[in-house]
Amino acid sequence: MAMTKTVGDGAAPQRSLTAAACLFHGFSDASRLEILRHLALCEHRVVDLTAHLGLAQSTVSKHLACLRECGLVTSRVEGRASVFALAHPEALMDLLAAAERLLALTGDAVVLCPVYGLEGAAPASRTEKATR
Repeated sequence: MAMTKTVGDGAAPQRSLTAAACLFHGFSDASRLEILRHLALCEHRVVDLTAHLGLAQSTVSKHLACLRECGLVTSRVEGRASVFALAHPEALMDLLAAAERLLALTGDAVVLCPVYGLEGAAPASRTEKATR
């Protein structure tokens, strides 16, 4: 991916960076990360995920739709329910493990970020909802 090129390699194509930003947006919600964590264990139906997460069915469905549109999960029909699974489990686990390593190296400093950290998260999420 062009995103991993160094400065000496020239500028990465904007399209590749945009695609990476869109991918990471799929990971930008704690509930979506929790859904991915559950799907890493095994396939789940929406009803299973709502029970595990304590979220409304409509909220879980919305997050699953986002994850499916990002290409991170797949679904199949089983009876009257949809069953969800990770689309690329090994690659996803590698990425999440790398994120955990980076968080450990930075001392979880991102939580102090004024824009994306704990203090900045609430206003940003309200702004995001207002623009939808």
